[in-house]
Amino acid sequence: MKIKVIFVFIFLSMNLFAQKNKKSMDNKLSIATFGNGCFWCTEAIFQQLRGVEKVMPGYTGGSIKNPSYKEVCAGTTGHAEAIQITFDADVISYRELLDVFFYTHDPTTLNRQGADVGTQYRSAIFYHDTSQKNDAELMITQLEAEGVYVDKIVTEITPFEIYYDAEDYHMNYYNNNKNQGYCSAVINPKLDKFIKKYGSKLK
Repeated sequence: MKIKVIFVFIFLSMNLFAQKNKKSMDNKLSIATFGNGCFWCTEAIFQQLRGVEKVMPGYTGGSIKNPSYKEVCAGTTGHAEAIQITFDADVISYRELLDVFFYTHDPTTLNRQGADVGTQYRSAIFYHDTSQKNDAELMITQLEAEGVYVDKIVTEITPFEIYYDAEDYHMNYYNNNKNQGYCSAVINPKLDKFIKKYGSKLK
């Protein structure tokens, strides 16, 4: 009986330690939320960065609860196709994520990314705290001062409110559909450009 009690105590202690350790790890992670065009493309890019733990495609910035992909694509929900990035700020900073964000899409086209047209494809930063807001505003100021873009940056900077995960078939889309036409024609060139510049930051 005593042996059984000892084993139960050990088991409970180990379980409690694991939970505390997981909570401690989770507390070290930060969240970034971006809208920068089709989330099939943006997920594939940010997944490759060292320090990024998870990239979740979804919808945010609108007024409709639990929107579907079809509804968002119709452009009537106010939501943007977005990605929510869970990252370790000790490995990759929010400003580094912003740098990738601006480099890998066109922040000067209003409600459009390439052939994708509509408010659901707008360039947007949904900040989670004042620090993220300040970093985003400062980076835009610097990019415009340096004349990186010919046209004015129209990226929306707005407070984060709620995020709706996309349907399951959107998760890890590029890795699951590399031979699909859109992946070959649209995503592969974006990835090639991204890898050339950020090769040292990849996993």
